[in-house]
Order: sequence, then C-alpha cells, then structure tokens
Amino acid sequence: LHRVDRRQRQMCIRDSPTVLKQLALFGERVRLARARRGLRTELFAERVGVSRETLRRMEKGDPTIAIGTYLRALRVLGLDKDIDLLAADDELGRKLQDLAITKPRLRTAASAFRN
Repeated sequence: LHRVDRRQRQMCIRDSPTVLKQLALFGERVRLARARRGLRTELFAERVGVSRETLRRMEKGDPTIAIGTYLRALRVLGLDKDIDLLAADDELGRKLQDLAITKPRLRTAASAFRN
C-alpha cells in the first residue's frame, strides 16, 4: 500500500483552491448558524469540546481541523442530520456501475465449450 504521511495530505488539500474555498464556506456557514442561535464563542467552543482558538480556525475553514470536530459542531447546532446528505446521491458512481453491468462480456474459449 502507498502511504501518504500527514504533511503530504495537508499539502494536497492546501494546494487545491476548490477544497480550500469549500472549507472556508463551510466554516462560515457554521459561524452563521452559531450566531443565529445567539451562541457566544466561549459557550459554543465548550459545548463542541474545543478551545476558542480551534473554533476560530474551524469557522475560518482551516483544513487541519478534524471532520469529527465539524460533526460535533453540527450536533450542537442541531444540524447533524445534514451530514447524511453528503455524498448521498452518487450519480456518477451509479452511471459507472450501470455501464459495467450493461457492458457485454467477452466469452472466453473455456466458457464457449461449456455451452
């Protein structure tokens, strides 16, 4: 197996402007949801189980924040059901699977003799 160390994974994420933008937007949505509920950063961080600094980084979209931290934040906000929507509709995967199923299989010489 090819192993990628943590530093290499982080560099891959940091090199992707699309991923960084998605994380920044997600962090902003978490921040807005917290603000709408009137939760101060101190209280929210305590309920999520992180420091205020980690919360600040999360709301900025820091790619080094663990997904479990985001999940705990969503749970505190009452938005944890939203996580079930991620990758729920795998349209590309279904199309690829359908192509593989409908693709005619080549008959081997051995299978031709069995029939």
